[in-house]
Amino acid sequence: MPLERRVLEAIQWNERGLIPAIVQDASTLEVLMMAYMNAQSLQATLDSGKATFWSRSRGTLWQKGETSGNTQQVIDIVIDCDGDTLLILVQPAGPACHTGARSCFYRSFDQFIREPQRY
Repeated sequence: MPLERRVLEAIQWNERGLIPAIVQDASTLEVLMMAYMNAQSLQATLDSGKATFWSRSRGTLWQKGETSGNTQQVIDIVIDCDGDTLLILVQPAGPACHTGARSCFYRSFDQFIREPQRY
């Protein structure tokens, strides 16, 4: 079922038509990752029940796990008080991070300061 226009207009999209989406394990409440959604990826997520995001670098939709198999089944979606951030509660089928780590948030900032490379 398509999102109503009034709902889409109430979401506080940024200047590029995106909203940050924090992904959290619904069972453990561990934060797994952060990605961006646009209206199309939000609709695809609602339609499929699988977390789907907008790739800023590739300029296309991507469903989490489409190549790795590490999909994220959506349990619930919560929007913050300002309407400018989504919290996606999921049941993950594997690691969230492209490095193979369970969460993309596996390094302390102190560790990052010592070794500031990106993966």
